[in-house]
Amino acid sequence: MRAVLQRVTRAEVRVDGVVVGAIAEGLCVLLAVREGDGPAEAAWMADRVRGLRIFEDTAGKMNLALADRPNAAALVVSQFTLYGDASKGRRPSFNRSARPEVAEPLYRAVCEALQASGVQVERGVFGASMEVALVNSGPVTLILDSPVAGAAV
Repeated sequence: MRAVLQRVTRAEVRVDGVVVGAIAEGLCVLLAVREGDGPAEAAWMADRVRGLRIFEDTAGKMNLALADRPNAAALVVSQFTLYGDASKGRRPSFNRSARPEVAEPLYRAVCEALQASGVQVERGVFGASMEVALVNSGPVTLILDSPVAGAAV
């Protein structure tokens, strides 16, 4: 699994011009599922998103996690193109991306695990053409890759 995390002061996702998910302070999470991912990778990703210390404390140091910020939330948007390979030719290959019937339940599993841990979660619409708007705070942007499927997590 791969995620691009952006610390935001606000973010929203629209489908056909209608806002389907919006947050104020928190993380915008663009999430991709790769072939071979399963429940262990979804659990790992949710735990990492919730616990990664990328919010500033009162001293201005990045010591706080999403879980430490009671008003913070996560906007989780599926984005299979994060596994695009543009190393050959001019058209990216998406062969490493999981098929939708595999990816959608794992996307939902990440969202549900975050919610179960107490994080407010807003979502995009899986498989839809979406417009994501955000204000990146910092700017802070990180890329997370779960351990390779089948490896110890």
